[in-house]
Amino acid sequence: MQVLVVDVGGDHVNILVTRQKAPRMFVSGPSMTAEEMVAGVLKAAEGWKYEVVSIGYPGPVLRDRPIAEPHNLAPGWVGFDFEAAFGCPVKLINDAAMQALGSYEGGKMLFLGLGTGLGSTMVVDGIIVPMELGHLPYRKRTFEDYVGMRGWKRFGKKEWRHYVEDVVACLFAALEPDYVVLGGGNVHKLKELPPNCRLGENANAFRGGFRLWGETGKKRASVPQATKRRLKNKPASEVNRA
Repeated sequence: MQVLVVDVGGDHVNILVTRQKAPRMFVSGPSMTAEEMVAGVLKAAEGWKYEVVSIGYPGPVLRDRPIAEPHNLAPGWVGFDFEAAFGCPVKLINDAAMQALGSYEGGKMLFLGLGTGLGSTMVVDGIIVPMELGHLPYRKRTFEDYVGMRGWKRFGKKEWRHYVEDVVACLFAALEPDYVVLGGGNVHKLKELPPNCRLGENANAFRGGFRLWGETGKKRASVPQATKRRLKNKPASEVNRA
């Protein structure tokens, strides 16, 4: 099956189709509507053949439909008919959940996306469990107020890194995952990864989009030894080079 994966972000939309190696992209921004996104994808995907579409959406999703408008894009996404617009079957999922699915290596995994806010998803024995942990109370505000971009600007890199480690520790203790994957655009700001964490990759969002139409890893319930070996407190730069 030829799958077109669309990763919708506040700054750019990135796309990739099955068997292609180089993603394509175009600028999004706060004025982009769902209709404009589809038009941009169709133009950027010219020459590619695909049968179905996976969309990573920056907001809450229920049954392949957005249930709230995105914070960093124009309104008009809730109620939009994506299948009619693309002319083929579409699966729509929260963007953090899509990257989490692509990062999954078995067992019970917690994915945390360090970006504008705090994206969060769990995958348990191949089953995706979307979450909105970033809006939960933490100290005097919420988790994402401390570890999102607002926290980086407000506290500076040293305190921000401290809060990331503390938030990861809190969520690890509360949810008891086998391991944590840290992704998102700000993960490179970390000097070292917190314990029990490994680094995600941007390409995992595309892998997650492909997996929506195929194997999700349900048969790999245990955590592979290779993953366990990576769960060490390594410098983020070292993990990036690996």
